[in-house]
Amino acid sequence: MEIGARIARAQVDGLGRSRRQIVAGPLAGMLHDRDDWYLSTMVAAEPGQPFGADDLPWALETIRQAFAAEDRWLSAELVDEASPGLAEALEANGMTIVSRLPLLVVEPADLVLPELPNGVTVQVVASEADQKIADAVSSEAYEMPDSGFAFKPDPVDGGAVLVYDDDVPVATAAWTAVADGVSEVAGVGTIHGRRRRGYGGIATTYATVKAFELGGATLAWLTPGDDGADRVYRRLGYTPKATAVHLGDPGGHLADLR
Repeated sequence: MEIGARIARAQVDGLGRSRRQIVAGPLAGMLHDRDDWYLSTMVAAEPGQPFGADDLPWALETIRQAFAAEDRWLSAELVDEASPGLAEALEANGMTIVSRLPLLVVEPADLVLPELPNGVTVQVVASEADQKIADAVSSEAYEMPDSGFAFKPDPVDGGAVLVYDDDVPVATAAWTAVADGVSEVAGVGTIHGRRRRGYGGIATTYATVKAFELGGATLAWLTPGDDGADRVYRRLGYTPKATAVHLGDPGGHLADLR
C-alpha cells in the first residue's frame, strides 16, 4: 500500500501544477485549460487516508457540476491500494469502472537499456519545434489530431523524447512532472508504419532515463495498454507494485479509457 499511496500523492501534486483543482471531500477534480478529454481528470484528494462514504455523493456531484460547467467529460484515475473501496463507491454512485491495470514501477538501478539498432537515435524534446514533431508522432500513433503535450523547458515539470530512425521521427514518450521523486511515463506512441520494431520500448526506456537524469526522479511508473506492452515494459525492468483503476461517467470516452 505504501508505494501505491506515494505514487497517488505524487500524481495529485504533479497534476496540480498544470490544472485547476476542485477539492470536494475525498475527491479532487483536475481541470486543464485545454478541452482535450484526456487532460482533465479526477483523483483521490488524500491517497493513503480512509474516505467517508457519506461524503462521497455530494463530493462527486460537486466535481460533476464543475466539469459540466466547462463542458468537460468526467473520468477518474485511482491507485486501488492507496484508496481501498473508493472505485467501488464511485461505481455505486453512477461511474463505470472501465479497467484495472497493473501499475508497473522501476527504480534507476533496475532499468534495462535496450541496444540501439544502427541508424536509431534518441533526442530529448528541447524546443517548441521539437515538441511539434513529438505531437505529430503522437497524433498519428493515437489517431487523435492535436494530441500531445505542452513543451516544458524545466524537466522537473516533465518532458519527452523522440526516437529517430535514419533521421525520421518514429516514436515518442513523455515523463510527467516529478513530485516526491516520482514521475509517470506516458504518451508512448509509434507511427503506424514502424510498429513492432522495438521503437516504443526504446522511447519508454529513454523517457524513464531522462526523468531520472534530468527530472531528478527516483521512481518511475506506468500502466500498460495491453498484454504486449506489459511484456515489453517488464523486459525493461518495470515490475507490478499496485493496481491502477480507470473510471468514467457513462457516455463520453469510456471506450478510450484503458
